[in-house]
Amino acid sequence: MERIQAAIQKAKGKRGDAPARAGRRPVGVFEASSTTARATNDQQEANPAWDALPEFEPDPKLMMKNRVITFADTDPSHTAFDMLRTRILRTMRQNDWVSLGITSPTASCGKTMTSLNLAFSLAHQPDLRTVLVDLDLRRPMVGKTLGIERPQSMASMLQGTRPIVENFVRHGSNLAIGTNAAPIKNSSELLLNAATTEGVARLRSAFQPDVIIYDLPPMMMSDDAMAFLPHMDCMLLVAGAEKTSLDEVDTCERELSENTNLLGVVLNQCRYTSDSYGYY
Repeated sequence: MERIQAAIQKAKGKRGDAPARAGRRPVGVFEASSTTARATNDQQEANPAWDALPEFEPDPKLMMKNRVITFADTDPSHTAFDMLRTRILRTMRQNDWVSLGITSPTASCGKTMTSLNLAFSLAHQPDLRTVLVDLDLRRPMVGKTLGIERPQSMASMLQGTRPIVENFVRHGSNLAIGTNAAPIKNSSELLLNAATTEGVARLRSAFQPDVIIYDLPPMMMSDDAMAFLPHMDCMLLVAGAEKTSLDEVDTCERELSENTNLLGVVLNQCRYTSDSYGYY
């Protein structure tokens, strides 16, 4: 916890005396109001960075095995992620937010699975450009889950020693995915580095995305998530049923609410569902 608290102070120092963001409290994904989307032709105008990305088509069997159910939309459970997508998107549009971080209190809560399913659900919206970034530098899982074998290094890309287009692949015309080939040491120091701030700015400038999803490390396992928090417009916390304690959720929720805009908490891995909503 000492490292987490230290990271919070670093994050506050990064912000300096900038005005506090509006609505710095848990807004809840159920409280969003709808806004008008930008025109499709504005979203899909020519972009050299997108055109330069190598195309990637995941193996449908691997996607089903790894529970990336929004890829094909054949599993009825994808509806839950589509609902989450719509509510998150409404809130982000309402506040003109672009960057969304997804984290969890501890490991194995399903944050990467949530990030991937949300990314592919957003990709079904043809007027949106979505970027998914694997920023769990200590335990990168996005590339492994998708079966991406190209050598990629998010750390090198953020530090400016690797071109952006060499570190991403493109699925369809509107989803870019950046992965890591291997874990790195001293990841929190890298994320606090001034060069990373420049790398994040280059990423947004190159892709001009509507939504950037950062798959971040668990909050109580390292200070990486808190170190990267100044770059986030909003956060989503993923808790594992029968795995995450209420105290852990409360601690992480409080820390996120004090330092950024917390959209809400997603309960994952729940074995018990209600049959009362049976329309589908």
